Amino acid sequence: MDNLAGFTAFVQAAELRSFVAAGRVLGISASAVGKSIARLEERLGVRLFHRSTRSIALTSEGTVFLERCRRILGEIEAAELELSNSKSAPQGRLRVSLPLVGSLLNPVLAAFARAYPQVELDLDFSDRRVDVIEEGYDAVVRAGESADSRLMSRQLGQFQLQLVAAPAYLAQHGTPALPADLAQHTCLLYKFPSSGKVEAWPLPEWPALHAAGLPALLNCNNVETLLHFAESGLGIAALPDFAVRAALHAGRLQPVLDAHHRHDGAFRILWPSSRHLTPKLRAFIDFLTAHVFPQR
Repeated sequence: MDNLAGFTAFVQAAELRSFVAAGRVLGISASAVGKSIARLEERLGVRLFHRSTRSIALTSEGTVFLERCRRILGEIEAAELELSNSKSAPQGRLRVSLPLVGSLLNPVLAAFARAYPQVELDLDFSDRRVDVIEEGYDAVVRAGESADSRLMSRQLGQFQLQLVAAPAYLAQHGTPALPADLAQHTCLLYKFPSSGKVEAWPLPEWPALHAAGLPALLNCNNVETLLHFAESGLGIAALPDFAVRAALHAGRLQPVLDAHHRHDGAFRILWPSSRHLTPKLRAFIDFLTAHVFPQR
């Protein structure tokens, strides 16, 4: 900061050719201007001004240094202006990692883009566990809690997994009355791409059922594909309630083993710990919190 004060005093004195006039602009005495420049000269090891009792003039070194100082102070002024503007207008690139649930998030992301056209969204859809800080993400959205103490988080809302099947499938194959009956049914399974593990169904009997080898027609990492297969009458699937709500309401799907399963999940948005959120990130967090799971 002392260097910066010396640069400012030097530029003002050089442009006004007077320590007195520079002091008036800076709100300090001419003596303080002279001392600041003297300290700067001592630090640099060069003389910046020729001084007399009535005037000052730049040395050749001072002339070269003046142009550099003007550029430095101009960059600082531009940076301050840019930050000041960003406080009121979210803008710039926002890099976010999101889970593979486009049916839930895509409408909200599009609405955010319409509301904040100056924010460039750089989106990565993946279920792998990303390192938010090391990989340079501004934020991630994930299901469940995070054990990373470097991150702040906010819950976006809760969801439940539901077992569903198409009426045509149940009419042809029968409706399972107990979890054990699933051994006689075609199952549509979600596989996590990062680990290759199958997502557990919300049944106490699931570990034993899975270990015994359920008949599966599909293993995939896309909720929309599982939904399409289930609606097409190809088997029973475990899907989040937000993905099947419309199909259940329209009668394209029916609940299966509703009385036997219990599940509570939550989506959270996480970001690196910081006292000051950038305006673009604050706007994104607030927008997702308000719109991903709106109060019904």
